[in-house]
Amino acid sequence: MKITIKKEILLDGLNKVSKAISTKNLIPVLSGIKFDLKKNKLTLTASDNDITIQTVIISEKDDDFKVDKEGSIIVSGKYILDIVRKLPDKYINIEVIDDLKVIIYTENSEFNLNGINEEEYPNISLEESKKKIIINNKVFKDIVNQTAFASSNEETKPVLTGINFNIIGDVLECNSTDSYRLARKVIKLDTTEEANYNIVIPSHNILEFSKILDDDDKANVELHISSNKILFIYKNIKFQSRLINGTYPNTSNLIPKDDFLIIYTKLSDIYSVIDRASILTSDKEKNIVTLETNGDTLILKSSSQEIGRVEEKMQIKKNNEENIKISFSAKYMMEALKSFNEEDIEIHFVGEIKPILVKSTEDETLTQLVLPIRTY
Repeated sequence: MKITIKKEILLDGLNKVSKAISTKNLIPVLSGIKFDLKKNKLTLTASDNDITIQTVIISEKDDDFKVDKEGSIIVSGKYILDIVRKLPDKYINIEVIDDLKVIIYTENSEFNLNGINEEEYPNISLEESKKKIIINNKVFKDIVNQTAFASSNEETKPVLTGINFNIIGDVLECNSTDSYRLARKVIKLDTTEEANYNIVIPSHNILEFSKILDDDDKANVELHISSNKILFIYKNIKFQSRLINGTYPNTSNLIPKDDFLIIYTKLSDIYSVIDRASILTSDKEKNIVTLETNGDTLILKSSSQEIGRVEEKMQIKKNNEENIKISFSAKYMMEALKSFNEEDIEIHFVGEIKPILVKSTEDETLTQLVLPIRTY
């Protein structure tokens, strides 16, 4: 194998696939990146058995890369990435000699790495399904950003560490919960699916995939679902993740149907008030604040015997003359608020010990739910 390639093109490909390399992997070959070089394309693959990422680099211009000899080799992911990143040259040469010796060189630099025979790489199947689900790139990124944060970090309930994708006909409902809060995003697909899907994708994996996506709002993400894995395809990238086994809880019955009180406010205003009120909370995990309404005034309080107390006030609009007093985690509420792209926010209260709903007045696709905390 021998290739001369533009540094920026190679580095972009290596950065994408390197997200699938685990430093903790017990199988040495999986700490490497597989190079597969054909006449006009270079395929890079990396996997840690949990996720697999593959990108295909095709020469779009004559000077993108030049292939002198086809071939395949596995190279240490950590070292090849460091080397390519730090080389100052526009072009980089990679050559395999004596079957397993990899030389990376430019005019003034030369690195020798030990390669691994490509036959030792596990047989990874990145099969596309006959039926694919297509979601706009921006919509897909919104789904991930607006739901993944609410999933659990506790491995004791594995199914809650993922995002639930539930597809019925032309409706995709995504849910994420850690039992104390719920993020729900419901969108309409452009096509109606014949089969229904109810799957759970590990939140960490789908977040890694979303980091690879660019800002092309006109591009689409393809979803290919099989029995125990999902394959995402975006432009020249294939990203495969395992699915989490188990039945996701029915979260629909958590969302209250009736409102006792709705307050209307600007996201930036309520976020700032909660942020300041949480400064003096003693428990940084729960950081409990208490919200009260008195007419058109919202009052937020928090206190700690060791530190002190704080009280913040702001003007709001309400849908009726009712008042509420309720306590909740400032951290959870701020994360819920941060998921909205719009400025006009509605906060729905059902009762002092009932879930709090946060919605946008402009975007009906997103609902955030935060459970209250008893302080007595």
